[in-house]
Amino acid sequence: MKPLDHLEHLDKHLVDELAQVARETVRDELREQTRRQRRKAMLYAASGALALYAGAAFALAVGLALALGLPDWAAALITAVILGALAYVLRGMAHPSASRPDSAHAAGMTPGHESTGPGGMPGGVPPVPPAPPAAGPVAGAAGGPAPGVVPPRPADDPDVPPHRA
Repeated sequence: MKPLDHLEHLDKHLVDELAQVARETVRDELREQTRRQRRKAMLYAASGALALYAGAAFALAVGLALALGLPDWAAALITAVILGALAYVLRGMAHPSASRPDSAHAAGMTPGHESTGPGGMPGGVPPVPPAPPAAGPVAGAAGGPAPGVVPPRPADDPDVPPHRA
C-alpha cells in the first residue's frame, strides 16, 4: 500500500463537492438570467401590443377624418392604401437590396469614403487585370516577361482553392 492511498478518497470527495457547488452556482446564475430575460421579453411583448392598438386607433382616426368629406367606403379604401404603402416602405427598409445606393454602406463603406481592406486595396479586393498575362519564357530570361510579372499558375495547382459558381 502506497503512503498516499488514504488521501485519494479525500481528493475524490473534495472534487465531487466542488463540482456540486459549481453546478448549483451555475444553475442559480442561469435561473436569474432567465428570469431577467423573461421579464424583458414580457415588456417588449406588451409594448408591441400597445403599439399595435395605437396604430389601429390612428388608422381609425385617419379613416374617420377622411369620412367627413368622402363616402365611408372611399375613406376606408384610402386608409388601407396608406397603411399598405407604409408597410411596403418599412419592408423595403428591412430588406436592403443591391440596387439601392445604400448597399455600399451595408458593405462597410460610407459614400465618398472608400474603405481599405487587406493590402490597402479599396473594398479589400485587389484590382483584376483586363486580360491574363501571356504565357512565355521564364521571367528574367532573354525575351521573357518584364521583371515583377508573375507567370500564371497551372489550373491543377494544389495551392489554388477551387472556385465555385
